Amino acid sequence: MFIGEYSHNLDNKGRLAVPAKFRQLLKGGAVVTRGLDNCLSLYPKKEWGELAKKLAGLPLSQPEARAFARLMLAGAMDVEFDSQGRITLPEYLRKFSSLKHKAVIAGLYDRLEIWDEELWNRYKTGAEKKTDAIAETLGSLGV
Repeated sequence: MFIGEYSHNLDNKGRLAVPAKFRQLLKGGAVVTRGLDNCLSLYPKKEWGELAKKLAGLPLSQPEARAFARLMLAGAMDVEFDSQGRITLPEYLRKFSSLKHKAVIAGLYDRLEIWDEELWNRYKTGAEKKTDAIAETLGSLGV
């Protein structure tokens, strides 16, 4: 399970160190793709395979389903760890997520999200201000 929030620097070649505790969970391989809210999502290969199958099964007759599947599947890339525990994020994904130098890696149970630090702080501050409303909505969903 991925949990926690970690800050790391992105080097000028697009390499990002992944916390050691997460590397163990990703040793079977990993896939990075566009995420929601302008972050990147990093999945273990197994989890990605399950999600990709669902995305590929979305109805082709619905434009929104086609668009979402295209963004997620065409944007995906296998990543490997170098000897220092870093992955290289392709330029098109760095551009999508506005990643420049400082990144936050957030653990979200079955995946990691990779955020530009400034965007993460803005998002988190906004969500923290709406905690009560979010809790009410989730309560109606049985959480």
